[in-house]
Amino acid sequence: MLYFISGASRSGKTLVAERIFREHHIPYMSLDWLVMGFTNGIPEYGLHDKLFPDEIAERLWSFLNAICESMIWSGIDYVIEGEAILPELICEFLDKHPGKVRICFLGYTDVDIEQKVTEIRKHSAGELDWLTKEPDNYVRQHVENMVNHSRMIKEGCAKTGMQYFDTAEDFMASLDAATAYLIHQPEDKTS
Repeated sequence: MLYFISGASRSGKTLVAERIFREHHIPYMSLDWLVMGFTNGIPEYGLHDKLFPDEIAERLWSFLNAICESMIWSGIDYVIEGEAILPELICEFLDKHPGKVRICFLGYTDVDIEQKVTEIRKHSAGELDWLTKEPDNYVRQHVENMVNHSRMIKEGCAKTGMQYFDTAEDFMASLDAATAYLIHQPEDKTS
């Protein structure tokens, strides 16, 4: 089974992936790692970390699709998490592999920007967190961009029938719900 967790930056995708790894021993890969591989390894490809998530998703999809096809063929269980997946792009892949893929999206469409900036500062991973070194106005702009991205993702999920969890209200409860949706979803509802 492949599990995809996508959506906005700072919506809890990595936390869900890490929880699944700890509790169910299913490894995960962050799409951030792939993007940084392109950014620093083959910059001539034009896929880099300064693009908006939808641009990254569109440029990365054919590569990611090929990787995921191989993973399905190999029959391994794996979680793939990151911003670089759009509902519209992954529809065909889901239809092609019924019962072998589960996906959900996370975001925050109606969040208090200043509160989110404070939470990011409070829960940052220190030096490993790329936003740590950025000033508040940069972080604020990032959050505003991710609110817009969340709205786009939520709309895409509504159009394609995919599950969207909004983490703006009760962050941890939303992550619990997303984890339960991915891991405990009845087989007949998977597509």
